[in-house]
Amino acid sequence: SVTRDRRTIIWTDTTAADSLRDTTNLSAQDPFSSMGGMARPPYGSITRPLDAARFDGRHVVDLGYKSNDRGFIPGRRDQRRWRASQIWMRDTNGGAKRALTRTTYSHRDAVISPDGKWIAFTADPRLRSDSAVTAERDSIALLPYDAKRDNERRNDADIFLVPTSGGEVRKITSMTGTENTLSWSPDGRRISFLSSPDRTISQRIYSVDPNGGNPTELMGEWTYEPDAYTWMPGGDIMLNAAIGGRTALYRLNPATRQMREVIGGRRRISGFTWDADRTRVAYVSTSLTRPGEIFVANADGSGERQLTRFNDAINSEIAWSDAERFTYRSVGDLEIEGWLMKPYGYTPGAKYPLVLYIHGGPHSAYGEGWFDEFQNIAASGMWVLFTNPRGSSGYGAPFTYSTRGKWGGDDYQDLMRAVDVAARRPDVDSTRMGVTGGSYGGFMTAWVTTKTNRFKAAQADRMISNWNSWYGSSDAQGLTEWEFYGKPWDNAAMYDTLSPIRFVSRVKTPTLIVQSEEDFRTPMGDAEQWFLALRKRGVPVEFVRYPRSTHELSRSGEPWLLVDRLGRLRQWFTYWLKETPARGGG
Repeated sequence: SVTRDRRTIIWTDTTAADSLRDTTNLSAQDPFSSMGGMARPPYGSITRPLDAARFDGRHVVDLGYKSNDRGFIPGRRDQRRWRASQIWMRDTNGGAKRALTRTTYSHRDAVISPDGKWIAFTADPRLRSDSAVTAERDSIALLPYDAKRDNERRNDADIFLVPTSGGEVRKITSMTGTENTLSWSPDGRRISFLSSPDRTISQRIYSVDPNGGNPTELMGEWTYEPDAYTWMPGGDIMLNAAIGGRTALYRLNPATRQMREVIGGRRRISGFTWDADRTRVAYVSTSLTRPGEIFVANADGSGERQLTRFNDAINSEIAWSDAERFTYRSVGDLEIEGWLMKPYGYTPGAKYPLVLYIHGGPHSAYGEGWFDEFQNIAASGMWVLFTNPRGSSGYGAPFTYSTRGKWGGDDYQDLMRAVDVAARRPDVDSTRMGVTGGSYGGFMTAWVTTKTNRFKAAQADRMISNWNSWYGSSDAQGLTEWEFYGKPWDNAAMYDTLSPIRFVSRVKTPTLIVQSEEDFRTPMGDAEQWFLALRKRGVPVEFVRYPRSTHELSRSGEPWLLVDRLGRLRQWFTYWLKETPARGGG
């Protein structure tokens, strides 16, 4: 952070608590900075190479030796020194840096008061200095292991203050849960933050007096979760949030707890960036029929104007397919949101095949944004059905985490009921339907084919077929440790009964498997097991392995590989659903 007079820079650094000498820190050059949620136990090893100059293998002594985005981590971590991060200051004109904290625990979310006299930050003093905690609410987060915290429900970071002149660190909140995303009010009289007592309860915006006292909840009866937010000069708060499948910008009056939508509609908006006076805001906007562009608007939502025209040329060449939004009732009378995208060249009275898309996460969501994969299938003359079953984000934390310990149950029923709704349409050919998805969607695609033969073709992307082997080779064990109530040896029955490989003898659906060779989030082994099992059983199956690619292939992979993948999906479903409609699952 930079002080308002732009003369001083405040930052956190990883240093020894008992000295101020420089040590390795969690910076952009540190190959472990992206592994923030991994525990960092004391390092050491018994064995050493007999000839260090000739040894070119990997010596592994801890869990953080690979990650999806970086692959195998170079170097020996037992030679690195890890210390709690501290808060430092340095004048922007130069001069020596000085530490404001010397604690045994790490600090996060450091923000400077408007008058430049105080720094607020969050910390959990009970955490070891070698446990870095990040993104606990992310469903795929690498949750930290600490024996002292095995019986705790969640992390519990609180808010602290320290003078910029140096001095005693003072704690000002003691809420259950983790306070995060701190911000000072313009007059410096309140500190706002996000928190919830449990990850299954939606985060709310609170504010607290820097001098102490009980925090005040500001959002009233509003049930959605805020994302980024900012204070306005008059004391209101602007925030953006997902409202089901769309996102919008809202204005909150903290005094009345009244919420008003400022910028919204059937679209997804992201990247809100305000000018210095908080009178104008820039953002990226996308809809089902328009790829993202940068827009700007006044703080009250008026005067919206598109700034970029990156996609005008392609928009003029291609008639993007639109989708009809609908809702339906599922298990427990729960309302689910879905969309049905019309096939290109649609003619009333004709019937068209349908492909069900299943999103990943499982706590992500589909919605009112342009998506190349949907357009790819629709352009080949097929309906695209996508929905947000329970477990999706955008509907409040209770909805999002209602699938804990219940994967493949009611979420599966939510998907099938969406298919039932679509299949009743006279222009949908219910005898020619396919299913596809990636990550959690890849798991669910395999799961669906073990439960029903109604689909004539399937495509499983970055899939999971065996939770036991996945746990032993993925970089994200924290996902199932929370979702499945423990490790495989703690809850063996759940890991076993939720593994599609357990029921592979039921599968008849022709399946295309797509996998990245450097994916450590959903490693290659699960795809190999599924391919082997289907091939041995005589089920039509193809297996495409992409080199130099990670879990992010479909989003940010090499352009040619990304396009090749889209082409194969289209070829697979065209063959099974259009060219050979009588073949498949039966």
